[in-house]
Amino acid sequence: MAFGRLERTQLPQPMSDINMTPLIDVMLVLLVIFMITAPLMSSSLRLDLPTSDAATPSKAPDFIAVSLTPDGRLHLGEEALDDASFDARIKAAAQRQSGLEVHLRADQAVPYGRVAALIGRLQQAGLNRIAFVAQPGP
Repeated sequence: MAFGRLERTQLPQPMSDINMTPLIDVMLVLLVIFMITAPLMSSSLRLDLPTSDAATPSKAPDFIAVSLTPDGRLHLGEEALDDASFDARIKAAAQRQSGLEVHLRADQAVPYGRVAALIGRLQQAGLNRIAFVAQPGP
């Protein structure tokens, strides 16, 4: 009577080595992504305003003109406004029409801090598309 074989056969041994190829592929892809995006993340603007040889008018059909004079007065179009009425008018314009562009004209004698404060007020009103208007060079 045969009961079978008493010796045991070897089962396949588990693989103890890690396959490094997928890990290396992922790391190389991440390296390429970081190499491409790193220069884009560090941008520094070097602006020489308000004169430019390439100053051309914008093709934006919907815009409002905001001017800042050397004495600090604000103009919306050709109309001089005080601070409260200026804020009310730009908020109304931003609510009335989305995607409205602002053409900002600031005199050379106006300190940069006042221009930056004006840009902040425009952005608080909801106007995020701001273009600086410069005079064309000779």
